[in-house]
Parts: sequence; structure tokens; C-alpha cells
Amino acid sequence: MDRNTIIGLVLIFGVFIGFSLYNSNKLQKSYDSRVEVADSLYKEGDYEAAKLEYLKALEFKPGTEEAINRVNEINSIIQPPVQDSTAVSKPIAGEETEERQQVVEKQEPDRSTEVAPTGAFADAYSGEQEFYVIKNDKVELTIATKGGRIYSALLKEYYTHDYKPLVLFDGDSTVFGFQFFTRNNKRIATNNLYFKSVDNQKVIDASNSAKKAVFRLEASENEYIEYVYSLEPGKYMLDFDVNFVGLDNVIASNVNSLAFAWESYIPQQEKGRQNENNWSNIKYKHYQDNVDGFRTRSQKDFEEAEIPTQLKWVAFKDQFFSSVLIAGDHFSNGYVSYTKMPEDSKYLRYCTSELSLPFDAGGDESYDMNMYFGPNHYKTLKKYDLELEELVMLGKNIIKFINKYVILQIFSWLDNSIGNYGIIILILTLIIKIVLFPLTFKSYQSQAKMKVLKPKVDELSKKFPKKDDAMKKQQATMALYKKAGVSPMGGCLPMLLQMPILFAMFRFFPTSIELRQESFLWATDLSTYDSILDLPFNIPLYGDHVSLFTLLMTLSTILTMRLNNPSSTGQEQMPGMKMMTYIMPVMFMFILNNFSSGLTYYYFLANIITFGQNMLSKRFIDEQAVLKKLEENKKKPAKKSKFQQKLEDAAKQRGYNAPKKK
Repeated sequence: MDRNTIIGLVLIFGVFIGFSLYNSNKLQKSYDSRVEVADSLYKEGDYEAAKLEYLKALEFKPGTEEAINRVNEINSIIQPPVQDSTAVSKPIAGEETEERQQVVEKQEPDRSTEVAPTGAFADAYSGEQEFYVIKNDKVELTIATKGGRIYSALLKEYYTHDYKPLVLFDGDSTVFGFQFFTRNNKRIATNNLYFKSVDNQKVIDASNSAKKAVFRLEASENEYIEYVYSLEPGKYMLDFDVNFVGLDNVIASNVNSLAFAWESYIPQQEKGRQNENNWSNIKYKHYQDNVDGFRTRSQKDFEEAEIPTQLKWVAFKDQFFSSVLIAGDHFSNGYVSYTKMPEDSKYLRYCTSELSLPFDAGGDESYDMNMYFGPNHYKTLKKYDLELEELVMLGKNIIKFINKYVILQIFSWLDNSIGNYGIIILILTLIIKIVLFPLTFKSYQSQAKMKVLKPKVDELSKKFPKKDDAMKKQQATMALYKKAGVSPMGGCLPMLLQMPILFAMFRFFPTSIELRQESFLWATDLSTYDSILDLPFNIPLYGDHVSLFTLLMTLSTILTMRLNNPSSTGQEQMPGMKMMTYIMPVMFMFILNNFSSGLTYYYFLANIITFGQNMLSKRFIDEQAVLKKLEENKKKPAKKSKFQQKLEDAAKQRGYNAPKKK
């Protein structure tokens, strides 16, 4: 590494540090400005606006305890949860975690001076928290009488990375219900009121036939809101029907839409938190239009979106599982947001949504909705014909096309007959490399031609030794290549054509639930990193473990890059490129150390097969025969392209080539 290269690296590092300090100072100022506005609004009692400003402040300094505590305080004021003094039994799906209890405690206000509620739904403000279960062979859903909501969703066929029951969400901090005003201008949030079970059956088993569970929030015997949950055997999809009965004299007459709030914490399910967090997100489908959402792998700690158009569904998703709320027809509009949780939290994100449903205050109203609680499995989701398969991130444009119509099809075909996913990846890699071998062989042929022309290029270097003659040397070199029929890009283009496959695999493996908890060799789970050594400390970007497949990938990458190095094929190498041969693989080692071991295993196999193909190609290429052919090409008159010929013909017609008059 020469002096100029060192100076360049130092300057780049200096610029990076300077920008980081400048950006940190700018973020602090932006945060302070937002908090100042939020504090002012809070003192004035405008809690909704204050909450929004605090959340915007957290965009600049995520995880700031002061702002988070104030948001929790405002939540308890806006939607005070009612806690009955009666001891509450724990849900069947699993025990309440300490962290979840802390969240609930923060939301619980002092109710010692609270006045007894009056008006519509007055009796529903207090009651006994009870839990009911509706289940089939796929899911077990616990329903709480408080809010009449799904309290927890357990997937029977799956477990967490440490083999505990896999629960998509659970606990009192979940928000799920309608919000509206009554005729006496009282704000109602059904999430905080107590429903009653109609049939009072504690456990409803739909494993053999379709069953339903009905809950009512009563203003009177003939005035109520009814939730009907229906489940069929073998389905992750739950029918969720809502009926507003006899409430025309209860709900304000000017109400033409109802707000439905759905908020939930997404717990960590996988071993690799960073990787799982990268694929956790909120997605939503525009009515009769495309699927949208926040950018995958976004590093923002808070994001929000106002959606003024109609929506078909909204999904809270993590790497391999999703909870989806689906409208029977459509939601009128919506608002969604997520907040990343601290690294030491058991939860990845807190997701919120507020969806609008059209409402006719003059009579009864019904909504036919659905909820999906299940895996992000492409074929399972595609069966519902709702574009839910878009929850499986396969990339965009050409990357998505390759994954959807090539990789996924081959993978599914192999999966039907082979039980070991390590072997499936091996065969998949072999198929891909065999199909791409003509491009690999063409690239190697081009490298061989460049190598045999190296002595001729060296002669030109001696002919033009001065730096001022660099352009002349370049022109002479290109003329030599043209006469010999060699394209300097001949080795690059075939490799560039293979790049979409590499990027497609980068998207395919981390989101393939088929690899989840599947072991191969020393890797216990091909969907996350394989650790052969846990470090007692954390290395920035790299992590606190050593992945063997990532190391093998790095070493094999260096090996193949050295084989294809321009200096080994007779080409001149740009200054600093030799160092890049080692820097780039090491950079990818740091980046991919926390990624799916199935991905790094594939890259390792691809490198080894490429190395073998190059060795095989070398045996079939006779350099002397190539040199002889090139010499013959040099003797032939250079063929003009059609474009070049047209230019010359046009010039002749204008008289540029006409003989000069004497």
C-alpha cells in the first residue's frame, strides 16, 4: 500500500468521523426542538398532539427514556386500562413475562379518585377478566373478556429458537378494538371494556369441524357490539365478524366512520436478533392495488405512515411469522407506525395501526373481517388469493422474478423428494452452476486470451514508457485487442450476468421458513448463523460469535478471486486492487457473520464449484492454440460494424470524402 493510498484512507476515515459528530449534534438539536414543542402541548392538555411530537422526537434519538416514559404516561391518560381487583388467571398460551408486566404497570394510572362511569356501557367498565380458548390443529387462540380481543396467538407446529411455545403476541398491552363517541359525547374504547361470552364455553375445539366463539359488549339487552370468532380445521385464518346491533340511539348521529385500533408487541422468536429485526416490518395492501409497507432492513427506530387511500389488509410481521387483519371489503384509510425496542428487550418492535371503517348511524352495521396468525410460507399464503405471499420478501424486479419463477420452483421440487436441507442446497447450487457454466467458461476463455496477449501488451509498455503517453498506449492496446478479436469486457460481462443470481439468493435464504430449525453438519439452524465459538465480548458489526460457514465462504472467495486476479491472467492491475482482493471478502465476512448459515453455505459451495469449473476449463483450453488463432485474427481485415459503415456512407454523401479540386 503506497503513501497516496494511506493518505486517502486517512482522509476518508476523517471525513466519516467528522460527519458522525456533525450528524450527532444535528440530531440532538432536532430532538430538543421536538421535545420543547411536545412539553408545551402536554402542559396545555393537548395529549394527542403531544404524543405525536414525542414520537417524532424519538426518531432523532431512539430509546430516550424521558420521551418513552412520557408517551406511556399519555397512553394511560388517553386509554386508561381498567383493572379489576379480582385475581386474574394466566392465559393458557403461556405465562406473563416480567417485561410485559412492567409495561402494563406503567400504563396503569392512579384510580383512587376516579368517579364511577355512567351512561351507555357503564356496566362494562368493570368485570372479571376471564380467558376462553378457540383452537384447531394449527393454532390456539386465547380470547380475553376485557376488550373481547385475541389475548394471545400460539402456533402449535412451531417453537422458538430455545424450544418454547411460539406465541405471536400476548398480554394486556395489546390494543384491539373500536373507538367512537356516544350521543352524550362520551369517548368509548372497546379495548378497555368487558365483554361477555354468549355460550360460556371455556375451550372450543375446531380440530374436526368449524366452530365459533361469540362475545358481546352490552349497553342493554338489545343494544350491543358482538364479536364472532370462527375457526375451521387446518386453517391459520380466523373469521372475525363484528355486529353493531340496536346502537342507533347510543352512537353519536354524526358518526360516519369508526376507528379500529390494533397495537401489538412483536416478541423475539429467533436466535439471531439482528437478522430477525431486519425482516420485521409492517406491510399493508392497498385496495385492488399493490402491497406496500415500510422499507425492509430499515435502520430507523421509528417510522409512521398516514394512508389516505383504501386498504385491504395490514400485517405485523417478523422474519418468519405474521399477524394480519383483513377487511371483508376494505378499510377507508389508515395510520401505521412501529417503534424499535431496545437491544436488551424481549421484544423487537411495537407496532400500531388505526384503521377506519365506514359506519351508518341510522341502523345496524356488520363487518366481515378475517385474521391470519401463521407462518410466512409462500405457498400457504398464496392459497388465500389476497397477495399475502408478498409478506415473503423475495426482492424486486429481476431479483423477484428469479426467486419466484426459478429458485422457489427448483427448491420446492427438491423439497418434495429430499428430507435434508443441506443436501437440497447442495443440489440447488449444482443445478445453478451447471446452467451458468457456459457463461463461466466464456469468461475463462476471455481471460486466457488476455493472458496470451500479455507479451504484446508488454511491448507496447516499452514503446510508450512515459506517463504522458498513457493515452497513446491505451489506444494502441485497444487496437491490438480489436485486431486479435479480443474484448477486454469479455470476462466481465458473463460475471455481471450472474450477479442477479447472487442477489436473489441473498433475499431467498434469510426469508425461507423451510430452513428454520433445520440442521446440517455443525449448523443447528440453517435460517440463522452457525456458531462454533461464542466470544466473551462483542465485536462491532461482526458480533459475539464465530460462524464457520462464513469463514469458509471468506477463504473460498479469496481463493477464487486470486485465481481470477488480473495479474494471474496477464492483465495489468489497477493500483490498490490487489489489496481489495483481501479487503472485500473480509468486509463480507463481517457483514454476513450474523446472517443465515444457509446463505453462507450456499456462497461457500458456489465458490468451490466455480473454482473446480475454472480448473476444468483450464484443462480444455490450449493457450498455444488460442495464440495461433489470435495471430490469424490479426491478419484478417477488421470488420466494420453496421453502425460504423452507416456513418461512413453518410459522410460520403455529404461530400466529406470527395476529392479536392486542384
